[in-house]
Amino acid sequence: MKKQDWLVILIVVIVLAPFFIPATGFFAWFESSTAAHPFIMAFFKFAILATFGEMLALRIREGMYNKKGFGIVPRMMVWGFLGMCIAMAMIIFKSGVPAFLGVVGGCSCPAEAFAAPQLTWGKVGVAFAVSVLMNTIFAPVMMTFHKCTDIHILENGGTVRGLLRPMHMRDIFANKINWDVQWNVVFKKTIPLFWFPAHTITFILPPTFQVLFAALLGVALGLILALAGGSKK
Repeated sequence: MKKQDWLVILIVVIVLAPFFIPATGFFAWFESSTAAHPFIMAFFKFAILATFGEMLALRIREGMYNKKGFGIVPRMMVWGFLGMCIAMAMIIFKSGVPAFLGVVGGCSCPAEAFAAPQLTWGKVGVAFAVSVLMNTIFAPVMMTFHKCTDIHILENGGTVRGLLRPMHMRDIFANKINWDVQWNVVFKKTIPLFWFPAHTITFILPPTFQVLFAALLGVALGLILALAGGSKK
């Protein structure tokens, strides 16, 4: 490992340490803030964790955590916005899918099983249904938008001013996105093989930790995609 790797490990330890030291009160603050300001907290969770995942992916592919034009700050802004969208989608699908299953089944059992504090097969089944529908309906749109912003950031030098310039969506869709990878890898493989089971676990967790866990999954997925795509160093 290089010096930069040890520095990153040290920063990660310093950031995570307060969560495991009760005397700091940081964990209690985290829970109360997440409950009181879910979308603001979602912004920062995804801005920090998902961007860190992209930096790890860059480290695997090219041997560095940052490079000219990569645009850490613009990526954080995009991920923060997407984090709020994901938090909104989780609320919608957590409420809507159990109601849909209840209508299809003619009873309120799915909603009751999903809301129960204890872990049951019924709760797991509803969580899986929520995960499948959210990742089938919402995830492809979100992932494609994120790919467009990635291309836009790189094409504009990784600056905040560049991020705020109009995106040429038609050109990006027609000429810049590698649809073979987007469809055959991102959609056909990562969604059913990674996101379906991963978000099933997410929806079983207490609500306070669901968005945080979803953001942590972004770190894991960045590593998976980087390894799948091969590395230069």
